[in-house]
Amino acid sequence: MIREVLRMGDARLLERARPVAAFGTPELRALLADMRDTMAHLSGAGLAAPQIGVGLQVVIFGVRRNPRYPDAEEVPDTVLINPELEPLGSEMEEAWEGCLSVPGMRGLVPRYARLRYRGYDESGAPIDRTVSGFHARVVQHECDHLAGILYPMRIPDLSKFGFNAALFPDQDLGDED
Repeated sequence: MIREVLRMGDARLLERARPVAAFGTPELRALLADMRDTMAHLSGAGLAAPQIGVGLQVVIFGVRRNPRYPDAEEVPDTVLINPELEPLGSEMEEAWEGCLSVPGMRGLVPRYARLRYRGYDESGAPIDRTVSGFHARVVQHECDHLAGILYPMRIPDLSKFGFNAALFPDQDLGDED
């Protein structure tokens, strides 16, 4: 089922998410199905449970060919529960980000270039990956939602934040991010 995505300004987006205690439950399966449907409907690169009003440490992400990110490398479809992120080095990369909770806008956000992330899939099997580039950016962006952080809070220069149509007049990025 496609769920409503909360928008910046909704206080629930600023709350810390709780860890998932039980894997493989009907409730978790239903949440993940709704998250997948919602993300696909909106052509998102990822979605965190708090974005649909569920305060649990659950994120999904994955990118194949995506009209919102035409130049992005592919990122495998992933369910990541109770994640832990470990930056690998201090190198940062700046890139433009959008968010389904901040529709129609983009901002230039610095993120760690290399990252190790750990957590669990929907059945409780461990995940442990070392990633870089767009994959690392997507994971950091989605996991920020679990700590109540939206990407505009990470933009050091607000002159690099604005509406898609004003920032990128020659690109059709759509009205909704």
